[in-house]
Amino acid sequence: MNYRSRSGDESNVRCDFDGCGDASASTVVREGATLAVGRDVAVAPSIAAEALRDTRAWPDWGPAIDAVESDDRYVTRGTTGRVLVGGAWLPFRVTACNGRRWEWRVAGIPATGHRVDSYAGESDRSRVVVEVPIVAAWYVPVCRRALDRFAVLVESDGES
Repeated sequence: MNYRSRSGDESNVRCDFDGCGDASASTVVREGATLAVGRDVAVAPSIAAEALRDTRAWPDWGPAIDAVESDDRYVTRGTTGRVLVGGAWLPFRVTACNGRRWEWRVAGIPATGHRVDSYAGESDRSRVVVEVPIVAAWYVPVCRRALDRFAVLVESDGES
């Protein structure tokens, strides 16, 4: 199936990455060898997790993804397919998935992890996080933009 966009060491150190400027509501925290780019969304964790796993929605919120082909609409461990990035189709495989967290390899290279964290006592709010290997820190501004777009997507769906 093809889906195209409708619109085109542990620490709590916060990092300042340009790319979204003050307009982004996302934060970046170092978690070991990973940078966790996170953003709060005003939807239940189950709703955020479902949207994050929905391959049809990836082009709508992922600025680097122009299209997706996969037999699975919602990723699970072992889901495969390909993504159109910068005019090139790249194969992907989901290597881990537990419902609210998944990670993948793109063109055989370990890529980002994705997770949804919940807040105790707040059933209508969650935190969506993209985990970026420190060696790929240059990708953080793209993830910040993606999370801002993701928030608009899931919060506006909740209003319909």
